[in-house]
Amino acid sequence: MLDTTTKKRIDDCRDILVGKLPDPKAQIEQITIALIYKFMDDMDKETIELGGKAKFFSGKYAKYAWDKLFDSKLQSHDMLKLYADAIESMELNPNIPQLFRDIFKNAYLPYRDPETLKMFLKTISGFEYSHSEKLGDAFEYLLSVMGSQGDAGQFRTPRHIIDFMVEIVKPQKHETVLDPACGTSGFLIASYKHVIKNNSSNYKPEQETKTFETKNKSVEELTLNGTRYKGDKLTPDDRKKLGNNIKGYDISPDMVRMSLVNMYLHGIQDPHIDEYDTLTSEERWNEQADIILANPPFMSPKGGIRPHKRFSVQSNRSEVLFVNYIAEHLSVKGRAAVIVPEGIIFQSGKAYKELRKMLVENYLWGVISLPAGVFNPYSGVKTSILLMDKELVKKTDKLLFVKVENDGFALGAQRKPIGGSQLPETIQLLEQYTQLASHSERGIHSERGIHSERSIHSELASHYEQGSHPEPGSHSELVSESLILTQLLEKHQSLAHAVDKEKIAESGEYNLSGERYRVSDFFEKSNFPIVELSEIAEVISGQSPKGEFYNTEKKGLPFYQGKTEFTDRYIGPPVKWTTQITKEADKGDILMSVRAPVGPVNFATDHCCIGRGLAAIRANSKVDKIFLFHILKSLEKDIVGGGGSVFDSISRKQIEQIKIPLPPLEVQKEIVAEIESYQKIIDGARMVVENYKPQIKIDPEWEMVKLENSIDFVSGLTLSISKNIDPNGVPIISMNSIKESGELVKEGIRKIKLPEKKTIHFLKKGDLLFNWRNGSQHLVGKTAIFDWEEDTYVFASFLLGIRPHDDKYRPKFLWYLLNQYRLDGLYKQFMRQNINGLFNREELKILKMPLVPLETQDDIIKSLDRQGELVNANKQLIEIFEQKIKDKINEVWGE
Repeated sequence: MLDTTTKKRIDDCRDILVGKLPDPKAQIEQITIALIYKFMDDMDKETIELGGKAKFFSGKYAKYAWDKLFDSKLQSHDMLKLYADAIESMELNPNIPQLFRDIFKNAYLPYRDPETLKMFLKTISGFEYSHSEKLGDAFEYLLSVMGSQGDAGQFRTPRHIIDFMVEIVKPQKHETVLDPACGTSGFLIASYKHVIKNNSSNYKPEQETKTFETKNKSVEELTLNGTRYKGDKLTPDDRKKLGNNIKGYDISPDMVRMSLVNMYLHGIQDPHIDEYDTLTSEERWNEQADIILANPPFMSPKGGIRPHKRFSVQSNRSEVLFVNYIAEHLSVKGRAAVIVPEGIIFQSGKAYKELRKMLVENYLWGVISLPAGVFNPYSGVKTSILLMDKELVKKTDKLLFVKVENDGFALGAQRKPIGGSQLPETIQLLEQYTQLASHSERGIHSERGIHSERSIHSELASHYEQGSHPEPGSHSELVSESLILTQLLEKHQSLAHAVDKEKIAESGEYNLSGERYRVSDFFEKSNFPIVELSEIAEVISGQSPKGEFYNTEKKGLPFYQGKTEFTDRYIGPPVKWTTQITKEADKGDILMSVRAPVGPVNFATDHCCIGRGLAAIRANSKVDKIFLFHILKSLEKDIVGGGGSVFDSISRKQIEQIKIPLPPLEVQKEIVAEIESYQKIIDGARMVVENYKPQIKIDPEWEMVKLENSIDFVSGLTLSISKNIDPNGVPIISMNSIKESGELVKEGIRKIKLPEKKTIHFLKKGDLLFNWRNGSQHLVGKTAIFDWEEDTYVFASFLLGIRPHDDKYRPKFLWYLLNQYRLDGLYKQFMRQNINGLFNREELKILKMPLVPLETQDDIIKSLDRQGELVNANKQLIEIFEQKIKDKINEVWGE
C-alpha cells in the first residue's frame, strides 16, 4: 500500500516541476526517468552491501551514480549538465537491461533551471525502495494524475472499472491477454494481478474486498495496490508463460515507455508492449488472443484514419475499427470486455449498423451501460461496456442488457465516494447468468426440439413431485435451468433484462440501447391499444435563429433552447428573445428535450420560439394533452435517441415512432381529472416548501450587540483534503457537507490524516459552521449547526467555526438568526466587492445581533421547529401524491 509520505513526495515533485512543465504528461515523464534512475542506483547499493559490485553504474558510467550528482564540489549548473548527460546517454549503457535502455530512449531534460533541478532531485532522493513493487505503488499513483491522453480521445480508465471488467472475463494462467490500445497498461496489470491472486494460498475469496466493492474510498485511493499475493501456486514455468501471455500495443512511444515501466514495477520482468498502429498496420493481423480488454480511443484524428482493407467493416472511425479488430482477433473460445462511446450503441451510419450486426450475430452476449460521469473530471462522455464470448454466444439467442446507474461514486467532477454501488450486484448477476445461459430455451428448442414444451414441463413437474432433480443433460434439466434463468432476471429486473436477438434484428438497426427494448415490454401488459405518436400528435423540430437576432429587451418571441430551462412541470421564464422566428411552439404544447438528455418533457407556458435542443409535440383531437404529457413523462428515462457520436440525440422521426397506450378519450379525461386533483395538492404543498423561510421577528426593544462579545471563533484546517486522504484518519467537514437549507449531512464526508505541528480544533456539539468564502455570493453566510454526538470531527478552512457563549445564545437560535440574515441579504454590506464575495471573521465580529433572554430564545426555537415540521410534512405530501400520479399512469401501462 502506498504510504502517505511517498504520496506527498510525488505531489511535491509535481509541484516543483509545474512552473517549468505545466503539462502533467511531461511531469510524469521526468519523474518516471528520475525514479528509475534512483531505483537502479538503489539496486547497485544493495548489491555492494551484499559483497558484490555495482552493475548499472560501472565502467565509464560510474560517474553517473546518483551520489555523484550531489558531490559538494559540483556547482548547480555542473549538476544540471551531469544529470542531463546521464539521462541522454543511458540508452547506450550496456550494463543495464534492454527494458531500461528503452525507457531512457530519447530521454532529455526539457528545462535548464539548476535550482529547479536541484530541488527536484533532492525530493527524488527521499524515495527508498527495497522492492520494485513499492515503486510500482508510487508509479501507479503518479499515473492516476494523468487523465487525458492528448487529442486522441482516450481517457485513463478508473481503477475500479478496470478491476470490474477483469472480474467479468476472469483471465486464467494459461490464457493470452491483449490490450490493442494499452496506454499505461492498466488492464494488463490488473489481469496479471488477477491470475496471481487466484493462484495464491493467502487469497481468501470470502474475505476479499475488491476495488469496485470498496466504500468510502476516493477514486484516487483506488489506484493503490493493497494486499500482496504470493502466487505460490504457480510454478516457475507458469510465471514465465504468464509474463509472455500478456501483451499490449500503443501507437504512442511515450505511452509504450510508461507502460513498460508500469508492468516491470508490478512484477512482470519481461513486459511485452509494442509501439504499433493497430488500425493501419497488418503486421500482427494474424495474431489472436483468448482475452481482450480495452478502452480504445473514442475519437478519430483530424482527416480520419486510413486503415488497411482486412477489416470486416469498412470505416474510417477509430471506435468502429477498434471494436471490429477486437472481435476478429479473439481465439475460438475468446472473451472480451471493451469500453465504447454511445455512437457504437445507436449511431445510424452504415458502418455502425454493420458492426452491430456482426457483433450480435457472432460475438456479443451482453451490454453494460455506464453512468455518464465515469470519466469525470476529464470527460462527461457516456459509455458502455461490450461483453463478447465466442463460445457462449453460440449457446444463447438472447442479449443481456445491464444499466449501471451507480458505480460507487458521485458523478460530479470530484467523484466522491457514495453508497449503493451496483457493480457487486452486476458481477454476481453476470456470473450466474453465464452459467445458466448455455442451458437456456435455445438449447431446448434447437437441440431437443422433438418434445413439446408442455411435455417437458410435465416431465419436470413429475421430477420435483418425487423429490428428485432432473438428470444432467436431460430435457427437464434444460427447462429447469431456463426457469432459474428467468427467475434470476426477475430478481434483478431493475438492473438488467434479456432480449431475444431476433427482436434486436427486426428493424435492421441492431440498436444496442437496452432501454429501447424494455419500453416495448410495456405494450404486452397494457389493456389499451398501442399507437405511434404520429397518429395522435404533430411533432415540430426546433431550429435555432442566428446569433445576431437574440436580445434581452423582450423584442420578438421568447426563445428556449433545451432542458436547462425546464422547471418541474412548465418551462421557466424566458431569459432571451429572438426577432428571427424559426420554429414556433404554442401555449400548451408539450416540449421535449431532444439533445442530451433525451426525453424530459414540459409544457410551453406561452407562444415561443424553440431551438435545436427542443421539439414541440402538439396533441390532436384523439388525445388529451395532459394525459399525453404524463404518459411521455413516465417514459423520460426510457426514451433513447440514435444520433450524434459524442452525445445522445433524437430526431423528429424517432419521436413520431414512440409508442404509447391510448385509452378512449373519456377514460383519458377521467384519468386526467384524478391526476389533476393530486397535482393541486402537490402545487399547494410546493408553494409552502418553496416560499417558507424561518423568520425571527426582531423586537425593537431587544438590545442589539456586536457578535464578538457573545461567541468564540474556531479555526478550520488549511490543507488540501485530496492530498491528505487517509481511510483511518479523522472525518473532515467541508462546504459540500452543508445543504442549501443549512442542514449538515454525513454523506460524502472524507477522512484525512491530521497534519503534524499544527493546532487542531475539534468540533463540539452546538458549534456553528459559517461559510465565509464559497465562491458564490449567494452561498456566503450559509450556516450549519454541528449537533452530532459521535466521532471526532474537524473542518476545512473555507468554513469558520463559531462557538456561542452559553450565557448569551442557544446554538440553534443563533443558527436560525445567521441563516435569516443571509436570506435577507444583510451580509452584502460586508462582502468584499469581487465576483465571489468574501466574508472574514473581523467583519463577522462587528455584526450586530439581538441579545434575547434565553427563555425567549427557547420559545422561538420551539415555534420555528414546529413550523419546520409542517414544512417537512408538505415535502412528504409532495412525495406521496407524486407517487399516486406515477401509480395511475402505471395502470395505463398495465403495471
